[in-house]
Amino acid sequence: MDIIKTIEEQQKRPNAQPFNVGDTVKVYFKIVEGKTERVQVFEGLVIAMKNEGARRTFTVRKISYNIGVERIFPINSPRIMKVEITRPGKVRRAKLYYIRDKVGKAAKVKQRVGGKVAKAIAERNARANEAAAVKEAAAEKSQAEAK
Repeated sequence: MDIIKTIEEQQKRPNAQPFNVGDTVKVYFKIVEGKTERVQVFEGLVIAMKNEGARRTFTVRKISYNIGVERIFPINSPRIMKVEITRPGKVRRAKLYYIRDKVGKAAKVKQRVGGKVAKAIAERNARANEAAAVKEAAAEKSQAEAK
């Protein structure tokens, strides 16, 4: 078992940003189309977090053209550039699957408010931006060396 744990520790992203179920987040992730790469943003509500260690995932749900769309992201994926918290949520459950059945205003989650919360979110987003900039610089450097 120690071998598995050491391999998982190597695959973890050191700059993964902490966020909770109920938060509204923007997930910036890389999409590769042929030779071109672009960053796409998926913004929605985090309704679940599963597993632990390197296999940890989170599910984000958004409404697009009156249809609910869910996407599961691995937290330690190298394709995720950053996760930015736009609205911290106040929930009392670990899984928000009941949101799937709600429509309109009933599908909203209460927002955590206060000076300390806003300051903490701003600090988290600043760290995420710094980590994304470092990751982007490393990617550009590796592409320049490859050419």
